[in-house]
Amino acid sequence: MLEVNGLHTYYGRARILEDVSFQVARGEVVALLGRNGAGKTTTLKSIMSLLRPAAGKVTFDGREISGLAPYQIARLGLGYVPEDRRIFTNLSVMENLAAGHQPPRDDAPEWTPDRLFALFPNLAQMRHRLGGSMSGGEQQMLTIARTLMGNPRAILMDEPSEGLAPVIVEQMVETIAELKAHGVTIVLSEQNLHFARAVADRAMIIEKGRIRYTGSMEDLAADEEVRAAYLTV
Repeated sequence: MLEVNGLHTYYGRARILEDVSFQVARGEVVALLGRNGAGKTTTLKSIMSLLRPAAGKVTFDGREISGLAPYQIARLGLGYVPEDRRIFTNLSVMENLAAGHQPPRDDAPEWTPDRLFALFPNLAQMRHRLGGSMSGGEQQMLTIARTLMGNPRAILMDEPSEGLAPVIVEQMVETIAELKAHGVTIVLSEQNLHFARAVADRAMIIEKGRIRYTGSMEDLAADEEVRAAYLTV
Protein backbone atom coordinates (compact mmCIF):
# COMPACT_ATOMS: atom_id res chain seq x y z
CA MET A 1 0.00 0.00 0.00
CA LEU A 2 2.80 2.43 0.88
CA GLU A 3 6.42 2.25 -0.25
CA VAL A 4 9.11 4.74 0.75
CA ASN A 5 12.49 4.59 -0.97
CA GLY A 6 15.60 6.57 -0.12
CA LEU A 7 14.09 9.69 1.43
CA HIS A 8 16.55 12.47 2.25
CA THR A 9 15.01 15.56 3.87
CA TYR A 10 16.68 18.74 5.08
CA TYR A 11 15.74 21.71 7.25
CA GLY A 12 17.93 24.35 5.69
CA ARG A 13 21.40 22.79 5.61
CA ALA A 14 20.62 20.33 8.41
CA ARG A 15 19.96 16.80 7.19
CA ILE A 16 17.02 15.33 9.14
CA LEU A 17 16.27 12.15 7.14
CA GLU A 18 18.95 10.03 5.51
CA ASP A 19 18.01 7.23 3.12
CA VAL A 20 14.73 6.33 4.86
CA SER A 21 13.12 3.31 3.18
CA PHE A 22 10.27 1.01 4.22
CA GLN A 23 7.10 -0.69 3.01
CA VAL A 24 3.66 -1.03 4.59
CA ALA A 25 1.23 -3.72 3.45
CA ARG A 26 -2.47 -3.15 2.88
CA GLY A 27 -4.37 -3.35 6.18
CA GLU A 28 -1.20 -3.33 8.28
CA VAL A 29 -0.63 -1.13 11.34
CA VAL A 30 3.00 -0.06 11.66
CA ALA A 31 4.48 2.00 14.49
CA LEU A 32 7.36 4.36 13.73
CA LEU A 33 9.15 4.63 17.06
CA GLY A 34 11.95 6.86 18.26
CA ARG A 35 13.03 9.51 20.70
CA ASN A 36 12.19 13.20 20.37
CA GLY A 37 13.97 14.65 17.36
CA ALA A 38 14.71 11.27 15.79
CA GLY A 39 12.84 12.12 12.57
CA LYS A 40 9.37 10.61 13.07
CA THR A 41 7.33 13.71 12.26
CA THR A 42 9.65 14.66 9.40
CA THR A 43 9.11 11.22 7.87
CA LEU A 44 5.33 11.58 7.86
CA LYS A 45 5.47 15.17 6.59
CA SER A 46 7.85 14.11 3.82
CA ILE A 47 5.44 11.37 2.71
CA MET A 48 2.59 13.92 2.59
CA SER A 49 4.77 16.53 0.80
CA LEU A 50 4.29 18.96 3.66
CA LEU A 51 8.08 18.93 3.55
CA ARG A 52 9.71 18.39 0.18
CA PRO A 53 12.44 15.72 0.31
CA ALA A 54 15.71 16.51 -1.43
CA ALA A 55 15.75 12.96 -2.81
CA GLY A 56 13.71 9.78 -2.68
CA LYS A 57 10.47 8.28 -3.93
CA VAL A 58 7.10 7.59 -2.31
CA THR A 59 4.58 5.22 -3.88
CA PHE A 60 1.00 4.91 -2.65
CA ASP A 61 -1.09 1.97 -3.87
CA GLY A 62 1.14 1.60 -6.93
CA ARG A 63 1.19 5.29 -7.87
CA GLU A 64 4.15 7.56 -7.29
CA ILE A 65 3.08 10.54 -5.19
CA SER A 66 6.48 12.21 -4.83
CA GLY A 67 6.15 15.85 -5.83
CA LEU A 68 2.37 16.02 -5.62
CA ALA A 69 0.79 18.70 -3.46
CA PRO A 70 -0.59 17.59 -0.07
CA TYR A 71 -4.20 18.11 -1.17
CA GLN A 72 -3.60 15.91 -4.23
CA ILE A 73 -2.19 13.15 -2.04
CA ALA A 74 -5.19 13.42 0.29
CA ARG A 75 -7.55 13.12 -2.68
CA LEU A 76 -5.88 9.83 -3.60
CA GLY A 77 -6.94 8.42 -0.23
CA LEU A 78 -3.94 8.96 2.06
CA GLY A 79 -5.10 10.70 5.25
CA TYR A 80 -2.93 12.60 7.72
CA VAL A 81 -3.53 13.27 11.43
CA PRO A 82 -1.04 15.95 12.51
CA GLU A 83 0.58 16.03 15.92
CA ASP A 84 -0.73 19.53 16.63
CA ARG A 85 -4.29 18.55 15.61
CA ARG A 86 -4.98 21.64 13.46
CA ILE A 87 -8.74 21.62 13.97
CA PHE A 88 -10.74 24.71 13.04
CA THR A 89 -11.26 26.24 16.48
CA ASN A 90 -13.98 28.65 15.35
CA LEU A 91 -16.02 25.91 13.67
CA SER A 92 -18.32 23.37 15.31
CA VAL A 93 -17.72 19.63 15.38
CA MET A 94 -20.14 19.14 12.49
CA GLU A 95 -18.49 21.94 10.49
CA ASN A 96 -15.03 20.46 11.09
CA LEU A 97 -16.29 17.10 9.82
CA ALA A 98 -17.83 18.73 6.74
CA ALA A 99 -14.48 20.36 5.97
CA GLY A 100 -12.85 16.94 5.68
CA HIS A 101 -15.49 15.33 3.47
CA GLN A 102 -14.49 13.54 0.28
CA PRO A 103 -16.55 11.26 -1.99
CA PRO A 104 -16.73 7.53 -1.16
CA ARG A 105 -14.07 5.18 -2.57
CA ASP A 106 -14.73 1.68 -3.86
CA ASP A 107 -11.80 0.20 -1.92
CA ALA A 108 -12.18 2.06 1.39
CA PRO A 109 -14.80 2.15 4.16
CA GLU A 110 -17.30 4.99 3.84
CA TRP A 111 -17.54 7.21 6.91
CA THR A 112 -20.50 9.42 7.77
CA PRO A 113 -21.05 11.62 10.82
CA ASP A 114 -23.36 8.99 12.32
CA ARG A 115 -20.75 6.23 11.89
CA LEU A 116 -18.09 8.46 13.38
CA PHE A 117 -20.30 9.33 16.35
CA ALA A 118 -20.70 5.60 16.97
CA LEU A 119 -16.89 5.32 16.91
CA PHE A 120 -16.43 8.45 19.07
CA PRO A 121 -19.44 8.68 21.41
CA ASN A 122 -17.98 11.74 23.13
CA LEU A 123 -18.23 13.72 19.89
CA ALA A 124 -21.87 12.74 19.48
CA GLN A 125 -22.69 14.74 22.59
CA MET A 126 -21.03 17.92 21.32
CA ARG A 127 -22.01 18.15 17.66
CA HIS A 128 -22.43 21.92 17.79
CA ARG A 129 -19.58 22.73 20.16
CA LEU A 130 -16.80 24.91 18.79
CA GLY A 131 -13.48 23.15 18.36
CA GLY A 132 -11.70 25.75 20.47
CA SER A 133 -13.79 24.91 23.53
CA MET A 134 -12.95 21.18 23.49
CA SER A 135 -10.36 19.37 25.60
CA GLY A 136 -7.14 18.05 24.09
CA GLY A 137 -8.48 14.51 23.98
CA GLU A 138 -11.72 15.62 22.34
CA GLN A 139 -9.76 17.63 19.77
CA GLN A 140 -7.65 14.57 18.99
CA MET A 141 -10.79 12.51 18.40
CA LEU A 142 -12.17 15.26 16.16
CA THR A 143 -8.93 15.40 14.17
CA ILE A 144 -9.10 11.66 13.48
CA ALA A 145 -12.82 11.85 12.69
CA ARG A 146 -12.25 14.73 10.26
CA THR A 147 -9.54 12.70 8.51
CA LEU A 148 -11.88 9.72 8.25
CA MET A 149 -14.49 11.92 6.54
CA GLY A 150 -12.09 11.80 3.60
CA ASN A 151 -12.75 8.02 3.38
CA PRO A 152 -9.01 7.23 3.32
CA ARG A 153 -7.47 3.91 2.39
CA ALA A 154 -4.46 4.64 4.59
CA ILE A 155 -3.72 7.08 7.40
CA LEU A 156 -0.56 8.62 8.79
CA MET A 157 -0.96 9.45 12.50
CA ASP A 158 1.58 11.65 14.24
CA GLU A 159 1.85 10.94 18.01
CA PRO A 160 -1.87 10.07 18.47
CA SER A 161 -1.47 9.28 22.20
CA GLU A 162 0.68 12.28 23.17
CA GLY A 163 -0.60 14.31 26.11
CA LEU A 164 -3.82 12.34 26.50
CA ALA A 165 -5.35 11.02 29.71
CA PRO A 166 -5.11 7.22 30.11
CA VAL A 167 -8.84 6.74 29.55
CA ILE A 168 -8.60 8.60 26.22
CA VAL A 169 -5.52 6.58 25.24
CA GLU A 170 -7.57 3.41 25.75
CA GLN A 171 -10.25 4.85 23.46
CA MET A 172 -7.55 5.51 20.87
CA VAL A 173 -6.49 1.86 21.09
CA GLU A 174 -10.07 0.78 20.42
CA THR A 175 -10.37 3.27 17.55
CA ILE A 176 -7.25 2.01 15.77
CA ALA A 177 -8.40 -1.59 16.22
CA GLU A 178 -11.73 -0.64 14.64
CA LEU A 179 -10.01 1.05 11.70
CA LYS A 180 -7.80 -1.98 11.16
CA ALA A 181 -10.88 -4.22 11.20
CA HIS A 182 -12.20 -2.10 8.32
CA GLY A 183 -9.00 -2.71 6.34
CA VAL A 184 -7.48 0.76 6.78
CA THR A 185 -3.67 0.84 6.57
CA ILE A 186 -2.08 2.89 9.37
CA VAL A 187 1.39 4.27 10.01
CA LEU A 188 1.68 5.96 13.38
CA SER A 189 4.63 7.74 14.90
CA GLU A 190 4.93 7.13 18.63
CA GLN A 191 7.13 7.41 21.69
CA ASN A 192 4.73 5.44 23.87
CA LEU A 193 5.88 1.82 23.47
CA HIS A 194 2.97 0.49 25.54
CA PHE A 195 0.48 2.17 23.19
CA ALA A 196 2.35 0.94 20.11
CA ARG A 197 2.35 -2.64 21.40
CA ALA A 198 -1.41 -2.45 21.89
CA VAL A 199 -2.18 -1.42 18.31
CA ALA A 200 0.67 -2.22 15.90
CA ASP A 201 1.60 -5.35 13.97
CA ARG A 202 5.14 -4.21 13.31
CA ALA A 203 7.63 -1.65 14.56
CA MET A 204 10.25 0.48 12.88
CA ILE A 205 12.73 2.49 14.93
CA ILE A 206 14.23 5.69 13.60
CA GLU A 207 17.28 7.31 15.15
CA LYS A 208 19.14 10.36 13.83
CA GLY A 209 17.10 10.25 10.64
CA ARG A 210 17.80 6.63 9.71
CA ILE A 211 15.74 3.48 10.14
CA ARG A 212 17.73 1.38 12.61
CA TYR A 213 15.35 -1.51 13.30
CA THR A 214 12.38 -3.27 11.71
CA GLY A 215 10.57 -6.21 13.27
CA SER A 216 7.37 -7.47 14.83
CA MET A 217 6.12 -5.87 18.02
CA GLU A 218 6.68 -9.23 19.74
CA ASP A 219 10.33 -9.31 18.69
CA LEU A 220 10.87 -5.74 19.82
CA ALA A 221 9.25 -6.44 23.19
CA ALA A 222 11.69 -9.32 23.68
CA ASP A 223 14.77 -7.36 22.59
CA GLU A 224 15.87 -5.35 25.60
CA GLU A 225 19.15 -4.36 23.94
CA VAL A 226 17.41 -2.64 21.01
CA ARG A 227 14.95 -0.86 23.29
CA ALA A 228 17.77 0.39 25.50
CA ALA A 229 19.80 1.60 22.53
CA TYR A 230 17.06 3.50 20.71
CA LEU A 231 14.01 4.07 22.90
CA THR A 232 15.04 4.75 26.49
CA VAL A 233 15.66 8.34 27.56
